[in-house]
Amino acid sequence: MKKIVIIGATSAMATETARIFAQQGATLFLAARNAEKLERLADDLRVRSGAQVHTATFDAHDLGSHQPVMEKALAALGDIDAALIAHGDLPDQRECERSWHAAERSLATNFLSPIAFLTWLANFFEGRKKGNITVISSVAGDRGRQSNYVYGAAKGGLTTFLQGLRNRLAHHGVSVTTIKPGFVDTPMTANLKKGPLFASAESVGKRIYKAMTRGESVVYAPCFWRIIMLIILHIPEFVFKKLKL
Repeated sequence: MKKIVIIGATSAMATETARIFAQQGATLFLAARNAEKLERLADDLRVRSGAQVHTATFDAHDLGSHQPVMEKALAALGDIDAALIAHGDLPDQRECERSWHAAERSLATNFLSPIAFLTWLANFFEGRKKGNITVISSVAGDRGRQSNYVYGAAKGGLTTFLQGLRNRLAHHGVSVTTIKPGFVDTPMTANLKKGPLFASAESVGKRIYKAMTRGESVVYAPCFWRIIMLIILHIPEFVFKKLKL
């Protein structure tokens, strides 16, 4: 994989993945919301690895702007071997319960915006007949819990979308990888109390890189989350609804 697009490149996990690709000699197209932070990342990658790095900014809520970003990426790279979609936010669940606008904003960021990018990417890779699309979803999408069900609903919908996309593109030689992180120590989780289940962004970034290059299907990161979520999924509903999770 030599020509890589990363959407949401300044997120901690995506940044770690970008660094590995740059070290391996890949040419990168990085897109993110914050132009200043994005350029700092691009400059760092250029200095550390000598990589060719192109950039663009985008607004996750301006869905009409996503296609032009992808067209700019293709023009800059000449081709695309793989793409990582990594942007998202962790909303205040209580605020989402009080305000439809807060819930709508989170659903747009975590569900609609990735799908806008995925629609373009799916059609591109279907015609290319090879490549990889990787998307960061979350273990929160495996089962709705009162502590984060708006975020979980967005990620659950995204996971289901990716399942269908994987089924569609597998017939065209294209792999679709769903990454399901658990708790990761990033700025997005800065307000959460850290515990033994937290992983570093660096370790998850390495796992994402490995999953992309292997064309894996569904990856829990770290892997023990697969067992944790399997247990949670099998708790009977009459018991589950009494729990405070």
